[in-house]
Amino acid sequence: MNGNNWVRQIHRWLAVAFTVTVVVTVVALAQEDPIEWVSYVPLLPLALLMFTGLYLFALPYVARWRRGRGVTPQG
Repeated sequence: MNGNNWVRQIHRWLAVAFTVTVVVTVVALAQEDPIEWVSYVPLLPLALLMFTGLYLFALPYVARWRRGRGVTPQG
């Protein structure tokens, strides 16, 4: 598995972890006397999702830029 596939797999598992933490947070905050710091739990997987998502978003643009860089137009 190359690096891009690793990032894609990590991004998928982070999405699962984020979904689970959001569900746990909703349940915890729905209690009669909620613990307020629980609302910050989903932020870590969300931040990691942002970084992996930005990397995956930029991949096609970087690949196109690298391909086009070595070609000089004849004219």
